[in-house]
Amino acid sequence: MRAVIAEDSVLLRVGLVKVLETAGFEVVAEAGDGESALAAVELHRPDLVVLDVRMPPGYTDEGVRAALVMRERWPDTAVLLLSQYVEERYATELLIGDTAGFGYLLKQRVADVEEFIDALRRVAAGGTALDPQVVSQLLTRRHSDPLDRLTAREREVLTAMAEGRSNAGIAERLVVSESAVAKHINSILAKLDLPKAEADHRRVLAVLRFLGVG
Repeated sequence: MRAVIAEDSVLLRVGLVKVLETAGFEVVAEAGDGESALAAVELHRPDLVVLDVRMPPGYTDEGVRAALVMRERWPDTAVLLLSQYVEERYATELLIGDTAGFGYLLKQRVADVEEFIDALRRVAAGGTALDPQVVSQLLTRRHSDPLDRLTAREREVLTAMAEGRSNAGIAERLVVSESAVAKHINSILAKLDLPKAEADHRRVLAVLRFLGVG
């Protein structure tokens, strides 16, 4: 798979290149700002873009604005945003749309190379990867609702779903069987009164309701 990296810190960018190459990606371009990132994506049409939330010239939301443009113009290109801190407003704005092939992680996660590579591959394959701290902060805005019907275990399962983990990944984290995870998910969907729809779509609806967006 081909990737573009947009990060203004040269040291971190070099490290990201090494990690992506280790994961089997071909880094076709590097950029230090949002405009250069957009130009690189238009030229190379990569499978994945990894970009910083805050980049020159303003160091505010350049990466987010670039990500929104990418999601609109090149929906088949997966996007993984990296941020020094949890930017709740930006995460919510990006999660309102299609979450397939999207990730939002704190930069500290890069240090756990194995976990970070797993997130890279998951996002590139069309999945989702949300940092646990992003999930936690988004939840602070939520008021009492049908989510209060969930058991403690069901909340753990739904939290893992929100992070973008598969049934197998959830089972491994919680040390339970995949069949147990499937039963918990069916219970979650029923308790949230989600409309009958294709299974993956209902799963996304459950996560969005959990995060209080959409």
